[in-house]
Amino acid sequence: MGHCYSSPSSTEEHNCDEEDSSVKKRCLAMAKEQRSRFYILRRCIIMLLCWRKYEKY
Repeated sequence: MGHCYSSPSSTEEHNCDEEDSSVKKRCLAMAKEQRSRFYILRRCIIMLLCWRKYEKY
């Protein structure tokens, strides 16, 4: 990433901006997916705990 800012060429800076943007998009997509998986896992665990709690009734 350091090479992006050392070169005076505008085309290379533009390419680095595109690369940074695509990396950010992929990172955000992965974070969103992990957050969704964690949410589903948390809901399942809560459901199982509540089911065990009321199983006796």
